[in-house]
Order: sequence, then C-alpha cells, then structure tokens
Amino acid sequence: MSPDPAAPRARWHAAHARWQATRRRWRHSLKWRLVTLFLLLALAMTGVFLLGMQRVLSGGWTSYARPIAADYIDRLAAEIGSPPDAARAQALVARLPISVRIEGPLLNYDSHPGDRARRHWGGDGDDDDDGHGPARLNFVRATADGHRITFGLAAPVQSTRPRFIGWLTLAVLLLLTIAAYAVVRRLLRPIESIDAGVTRFGAGDFAQPIVTPRRDELGDLAERINTMARSLQGMLDAKRALLLAISHELRSPLTRARVNAELVPEGAPRDALLRDLAAMRDLIADLLESERLASGHAALQTETVHLPALVRALVDTQFAGVPLTLQLDDTMPPVQADPMRLKLLLRNLIDNALRHAAGAPRPPEVTLARAAGGQVLLRVRDHGPGVCDEQLAQLAQPLYRSDAARQRATGGAGLGLYLCLLIVKAHGGRLTFEHAEPGLAVSARWPAG
Repeated sequence: MSPDPAAPRARWHAAHARWQATRRRWRHSLKWRLVTLFLLLALAMTGVFLLGMQRVLSGGWTSYARPIAADYIDRLAAEIGSPPDAARAQALVARLPISVRIEGPLLNYDSHPGDRARRHWGGDGDDDDDGHGPARLNFVRATADGHRITFGLAAPVQSTRPRFIGWLTLAVLLLLTIAAYAVVRRLLRPIESIDAGVTRFGAGDFAQPIVTPRRDELGDLAERINTMARSLQGMLDAKRALLLAISHELRSPLTRARVNAELVPEGAPRDALLRDLAAMRDLIADLLESERLASGHAALQTETVHLPALVRALVDTQFAGVPLTLQLDDTMPPVQADPMRLKLLLRNLIDNALRHAAGAPRPPEVTLARAAGGQVLLRVRDHGPGVCDEQLAQLAQPLYRSDAARQRATGGAGLGLYLCLLIVKAHGGRLTFEHAEPGLAVSARWPAG
C-alpha cells in the first residue's frame, strides 16, 4: 500500500497550527511572557558575566603556556652557548622582546642594565614553579661552565585590558537590566489606565471607559471592568428612574390627601396631619432634586448671581424674625451659578444650624467671603452641642441622622446635607464639616467663575 503523499503536509499543517496556538497563548499570557523575559535575562547575564570574568582572569593563566615557554628557553640558552657568548645574547635581545642577564666566572652581561622592572614579573627564580604561587615569567638556566643565564621580558607590559573588560561587563549587565525594566514597564503600562478608570468609576463617573489597545490578560481585565461599570451604571440609572417615577406618582395622591385634610375640622389632629403631609411633600421634593443633581453640572441652570443680595433676600423671606448673624462681603463680584440651587443650599444649611442650635446662647452665623484660589466661601456655623468625630464623617450621607432616635424634630429627613453636597459638587466645589467648639461649622467652597 503506497503512502499518502498528503500525509506529511497534513502533519506539517497540524504542527504549524499547534505552534501558532501556543504562540498566541504565550503572547496573551502576561505571566509566561514575564517568565520568558526573566529567563532570557538570567541567561544573558550569566553568559556576559562568565565571558567577562574569563577575559579578566585569562591574563593570569600563564601556567598553561609555561611548559611551552620553558622548552623555548632551553633552545635560547643553547643558542647563547657554553660558555655564553655576549654577541649571541645581544642578537637575541635585538630579535626578541626579552631581557638576558649572564652571571658567571668568565662573563657578566646584562642586556638592560639598571632596569628594575623585571622584578615585577616575579624577580629571580627558576623554572621549577609548583603552580601555587604567582606565575613567574623569568626563567633561569645554568650552564656547564658555571654561568647563570636569566631570561625575562624586556619590560612590563602596562595593559588596561582586564580593567576595561570588567567595566564593559558591568555596563552590559546594566544595559540588559534597563532593557528588561523598559520591557516590563511597557507590558504593565495598561495597569495605569485601569487604575485611573477604577478611580473614576468609584467616584460615580461612568462616562469614560478604560481604553487600552492591548489584547492580553490586562486588556481582558480592562474590558471586564468596563462591562462591570456599564452594569453598575445601568443599575444606578434604573434606581434613579424608579425613585423619580415613585416620587412623581406620590405627588398626586399626596395633593389629594392635603385637600382632604383641609376638610377636617380645625384642631390639633388637623394641624398634625397637615404637618405630616408637608413633611412628606418636602421629602418627595428633596428626593426628586437629589436625583436631578446626580448628573452634576448638567443639571444646573446658571446665570449671573450677586451672592450677598441672594443671601439677604433668602433670609428676609424664609427666615424673617429668626435670629441670625450675617457676615457678608458686599464687595464680591457677581458669579455664574444656579440661584435656585444656591437658595436650596443656603436654606438647608441654615435649617440644619437652627435645628441643632436650639437653646444655644448665640444664634447661627452665616459667612460669605472670597477664599483663596478665586473661590467662593459660604460658611454656616451654629453654637450647639456639635457632633462626635464618627458622626462628622457621615453627615453628608443620604438619609443619615446624627440622633440615634431619628426624631424629626432634631434629625430631619436626612436629605438636607446630602442635597447640599450634591449642589456644591455640581458647581465644581466641595463641602466640608468641622468642629467649631462649640457647635458645627459647614463650609461650601466652589469656583467663582
């Protein structure tokens, strides 16, 4: 049976497909790419280190060449002869980079008189070195007639090659490390985008998703976080839509209930019923307003506003006869803001101060001034008992009351300060709470432009 000629090609295609799949998995996996990188880095560093050390130490490995040199020295000694011939020694010195010193009863000769550099190469000695001391480059031969011939290098060779190779090795290792760091930084760069995106999502800003061109594990992680953010945004939008729908639907029966309450005979029950219906109306209005302000600056209807006049008008109309201390900077220029929302901000801050300063020796203080950085500062302070540190961090949370019994006379509905926070944020500012000792001070700062 003849072999199928298409079988080798099929096997090649199958092997190629497996290779491509493995390559795609490797490129997608950040872990294996880092492992490969560090393995290659370790191999490269080991190779460079061994090569550099070999070059540095190769200058001291003269013991390998010593037997060859000893045999060559024997030939040179024979060429000088016995008894030694100074002319032949001089001819060797002229021909070779060596030094020759002859000591004996008939001839004393030194090819390099006064040159002490030969001591650098081991000084006087013989060629029966045991290999454990420093390598000697001087060789001594004794002739039959009692002469002593010392061979050495003409002068020490001053070379910076070992030191240069050592510095070059260090530089190459440093460059390899820097290159590895650059590659790792490039691989992990999407983490910065993911971190910024998670910060935005945590602050409630879902408008800008995480953008990364990578298609590896970090790219998949960014896409999963974007999917999670879209789901959260959908749930929050659904919650807001439900609150808005419920609030709108409650207005009609609440209006009918108030009309019917007007038919109740006058007295304490009728007054209590009207107060409760009014509280329900305010609660629904606050819920609607908080959901509108959740969209931030887009919910504002800005115009030119003279803030001192706005504060005085609100106090004269809604807090007439209420003891308040006003400290207003009348020199402030007009600003761009939403006057209706600013009135709501100021009304809620004053209501909160009056509610918690009942029976205080001094009335609440309302301060309006210019702050550093071209900002507007609106500060309302009461002289009541204040709150503890734990409550201070929760005052702007929705539906939170500082009193444990949650009494409406002292705690309200728990939406006033939350609305203040949303209004200030919509104007691009921030709301802060601090102990006034005694009392509580609430400060709203936002840009004047």
